[in-house]
Amino acid sequence: MRTLRIRLIAAATGVAAAVGLGLAGSLPSAHGVSATGDGVSATDDGVAATDPVGPPQDDFASAFAYALLHPTAVPSGANDWDCRPDAARPRPVVLVHGTFENRYVNWAGLAPRLKQQGYCVFATNHGGSGSGPVAGTGDLALSAGQLAAFVDRVRSATGAAKVDLVGHSQGGMMPRHYIKSLGGAAKVDKLIALAPTNHGTSLWGLGLLAAAFPGGRTLTGATCTACSQQVTGSDFLEELNQGGETHPDVTYTVIVTRHDEVVSPYTSGYLAPRPNVTNQKVQGFCPLNTTEHVDISYDAVAERLVLNALDPARAVRPRC
Repeated sequence: MRTLRIRLIAAATGVAAAVGLGLAGSLPSAHGVSATGDGVSATDDGVAATDPVGPPQDDFASAFAYALLHPTAVPSGANDWDCRPDAARPRPVVLVHGTFENRYVNWAGLAPRLKQQGYCVFATNHGGSGSGPVAGTGDLALSAGQLAAFVDRVRSATGAAKVDLVGHSQGGMMPRHYIKSLGGAAKVDKLIALAPTNHGTSLWGLGLLAAAFPGGRTLTGATCTACSQQVTGSDFLEELNQGGETHPDVTYTVIVTRHDEVVSPYTSGYLAPRPNVTNQKVQGFCPLNTTEHVDISYDAVAERLVLNALDPARAVRPRC
């Protein structure tokens, strides 16, 4: 995480200097995110026709640097509203970002690869702070409502009865509230979660996450409701996990990394064993893999596991 923080600060500082900007506090607000920090989207689903499409990226730091100058960017391959699922790929894939991230920062690598595989791919921002590329800080129940509205738009546009969700960190946990309490069980076939905060984490872990982002520490107090809701034992998590962690009509895949400094312990990301639950560890396939919490959505092994979960009939063992 320290290495990632150095890369992010270097990227942010270089970009800011080039355009005469300060760090996070001086950045423009992300589209579809309230500038008041209340987690309410400025639009119904956080998507505008004029949002620019950003280039594919190979790592998180590069995506973050690009998002500093293009905070409303959509990842390449995502949000083609003319895309129609076919028999081989019958369900659209909706990507859900994590805390202090946004749709581009999180998915500039995976979105174009999913598109290349023939999927209709969609991504939106939720839970905004009004600090440029930083989102996912608002109340989780409100974010789940934003996700519900976006999924309904995707289903309406594509004609698909259900979608598959792929989420990172908060984005792997928060959709469970949508599934459990907002009618999502009837609209979601699969939830694939990368390093999810399913049972919370410590304040230490959240502090590490905040420290990885320029300006992140200033958002961890009253302006980051999602942070306190992800602390182990929070009321939100207690309610979410009460009475069973999963819904029988949805298939769940959890992908974690042993080197996760944010979700602590990393095994707390796992869901309780059920016939419709698969818990996987990146190092269970490639023991020497060093991917961390933030960069797991750009890791080749994790990407392969996501593709396998989306299409088990064509699953391939990851290459190390």
